[in-house]
Amino acid sequence: MPSLSPLRCELLLEDLRLLTLAEDEALAIIEDGVLAVGEGRILYAGAARALPPRLRQEAARRESGEGMLATPALVDSHTHLIFAGDRSGEYFERLAGASYADIAARGGGILATVQATRKASEAELFAAALPRAEALLASGVATIEIKSGYGLDLENEAKMLSVARALGRHLGITVTTSLLAAHALPPEYAGRREDYLRLICEGMIPRFAAEGLIDAVDAYLEPFAFSAAEIERIFLAAHAQGLPVRLHADQLSNGGGAALAARFQALSADHLEYTDEAGVAALARAGTVAVLLPGAFLSLRERQAPPVAALRAAGVPMALATDLNPGTSPLSSLTQAMNLGCLLFGLALDEAVRAVTVHAARALGLKDRGRLAPGLRADFALWPLRQPAELAYWLSGQQVHGLYAAGTRVWPPASRA
Repeated sequence: MPSLSPLRCELLLEDLRLLTLAEDEALAIIEDGVLAVGEGRILYAGAARALPPRLRQEAARRESGEGMLATPALVDSHTHLIFAGDRSGEYFERLAGASYADIAARGGGILATVQATRKASEAELFAAALPRAEALLASGVATIEIKSGYGLDLENEAKMLSVARALGRHLGITVTTSLLAAHALPPEYAGRREDYLRLICEGMIPRFAAEGLIDAVDAYLEPFAFSAAEIERIFLAAHAQGLPVRLHADQLSNGGGAALAARFQALSADHLEYTDEAGVAALARAGTVAVLLPGAFLSLRERQAPPVAALRAAGVPMALATDLNPGTSPLSSLTQAMNLGCLLFGLALDEAVRAVTVHAARALGLKDRGRLAPGLRADFALWPLRQPAELAYWLSGQQVHGLYAAGTRVWPPASRA
C-alpha cells in the first residue's frame, strides 16, 4: 500500500486488523495492520511490515489498536434527524390497520411534525436532535446527511438547516444538508400549489444556496406529495444554482421516480420499493446510487422489497441508510440498518459493508471517504470485533469502540472514554 509521505505523521495506530475496502474484491482483512494519519488525512493504511520507516520514526503519537477491527467510518446518507414532537402513537395506529395515507388525512403524518417543529426554537431543536446524532456516532457514523422538510416555509426550513450545520460543528463530524421543502404541501398553501412551488424555486433554493445552508435538493414523489412535473421544476431550479439533487422515489407506488432521478443525474434515488426494470436501467446508465431504507420498510410493514437482484445485475451501487425520522423509521443505528438490509432485502455481507461506506459516500457526492487509503480523509472506526460479519449480525446493532473524523477522536467523547 503506497503512503502519502510528505506530510508529518501525527498519529500512528498499530496492532490493527485492517479492513481498507481499497479494492473491489471480497472483504479482506490485513492482519497486523497500521494506520498513519497527518493533517486530517490518511498517510498510510496497510501491513506493518511495509510501513515507511520515516512514519514510524517521526510519529508524534503512537498508540496500539489492541487487535481491534479498523474500518472506514460509516456514512448515513439519508436522515430526517431534526424534528420536534412525537408520533409514536402513529406506529400503533398502523399496527391496528390504519394506512399512512389515513393518518395523514386526519392531520397526522408529516404535517403533525411540521406543526411541532415550527413551534420549537433552534435551541430546542438542537437539544432534541443531539442524542439522535450521538446514537449514530456510537454506531460508527462520522458523516450524516440531514434533510429539512419539517418547516415548509422560509423561516423554519432555514431554522432546521442552521441546526444541522450546528450539529456538525458541535460533534466534529461532517453533516451534509438537503433541502426537502418538497416534502408535503403546507396547510397555508392549500389550493395554492403554484405559489408554494414558486417559493421553493425562486425563494428557498437561491437564498439557502447563497447562504451556504444546503448541499443538495431533495423531493418526495408520490401522488399525495409532489408530481413528476412539479419536481422537474424544482430540480431545474437546483441545477441553476449548481446544486445536485436526490429523490424519494417509488416508495409506495411506481411513479417513475428512478427514471426521473436518473434524468437529472441525481446523486441518489431513495427507497425504490416499486421501481421497475426501466427505472433500474436508467439508474445504471446515470450512475445514480440506490439508497435502500429497510427501517421504513419494516416500520410500514411493506410487502414489496426494492428490486435488489435487478439492481445488483445492472451494476447499480447500493447504499443503506437509517432514514431516521419520527414517523416511519425510528432507527438510530446504522449497523442495525445493515442487519435489516441483509435480513429483509437479501444483501450479501460485502454489499452491506460497502453500502454504509463506499457507496454511501458516493450517494452524497463525497469522494474523499468510505475507504482507507492514502490521501483520503482520516475518518475511521475501531470495533471490538473479530470479523466484519459481526457489524451486520447483531439485531441490536454494534457499538463502536473509537470513532475518528479527520484524524480526531470524536466518539466516545472524552468524558465517556
